[in-house]
Amino acid sequence: MQDKRTSGPGLPVRVEDGTATVTISNPRRRNAMTLAMWESLPRLLAPLAADPRVRALVLTGDGDTFCAGADINELTTPDGLRRSQRAAVEAEEAVAAFPKPTLAVVRGFCVGGGCQLAIACDLRFAAEGARFGVTPARLGLVYPAAGTRRLVGLTGPATAKHLLFSAELIGHERALRTGLVDEVLPAADLAARVREYTAVLVSRSQLTQTAAKEFAAAPPAAERLAYWAEQVRGAGDAAEGSAAFLERREPRFTWSPPVD
Repeated sequence: MQDKRTSGPGLPVRVEDGTATVTISNPRRRNAMTLAMWESLPRLLAPLAADPRVRALVLTGDGDTFCAGADINELTTPDGLRRSQRAAVEAEEAVAAFPKPTLAVVRGFCVGGGCQLAIACDLRFAAEGARFGVTPARLGLVYPAAGTRRLVGLTGPATAKHLLFSAELIGHERALRTGLVDEVLPAADLAARVREYTAVLVSRSQLTQTAAKEFAAAPPAAERLAYWAEQVRGAGDAAEGSAAFLERREPRFTWSPPVD
C-alpha cells in the first residue's frame, strides 16, 4: 500500500507499508530548514500520529544530505532569530513526542538544527561518510535544554560537551562509537536496511513500543503504570503474541495509541 501525500513546504510525506517517510527537501540550501518548514512539521506529524495505518516514522533528507541546519538567512534579525528558535524547539518536541517508533536516516551532513531533529528521533541509521555537528557555538546561540539533555543521554557528557563547545563536525565512525548513531552502512545498502528494519517495527506490538517510549523518556508515575497494565489486559496483544508463538506464525497485533 502506498499513499503519497503533500504536506508543508519542503516536507513531502509518503506512507507505504505502515511507514510514513518525511523528507526534508530544500536542495538549494543543503536541505536547511526554513521558518515555514519548522512551523509546518508539528502540523504534519499530528495526523500521522493519529493514523492507525502509520506504525513507524522515517525522517530523512532529499538527495545526499540530511539537513544543514536552520536557514541562516532567516536568523539575521532579532525577530527572525526568535521565531526560528521557537519553531525549531516546537518541531523537535513534536518529533520526540511522536507516539510511534521514529528513525532518522542520515546521508551526508547532519548539522545544527538537522542534528537536533535526528537526536529527537528514537534511532538513527547513517550512511558511511555522514558527518554530524551541533553548531550553536559558531553563531553565539544557546542550544535548547531538552535537546542538550537528549544529546547527553545518547553520547554521554564528554562527547556532548565536545560537540557543543567546539561546533566541530565528527564522522560516522565517532558518531557510531559514541552512540550518536545506531547503525552505519554503505550508502548503497542503507535504503534496503531501512526497509527491512521498518518492516520489523511495523510487525511488532505498538502497545510495547508506545509504553517503552514513554518509560524511556521519564520514570512513570503510579497512575501511568496502572494505565499500561489496563491496556495490556484489554488490548489482546499479549494473547495474540502467545498464540502466534505457539502456532509458529507471525502475530497480528491490533492495539494502536488512543487518539486524544
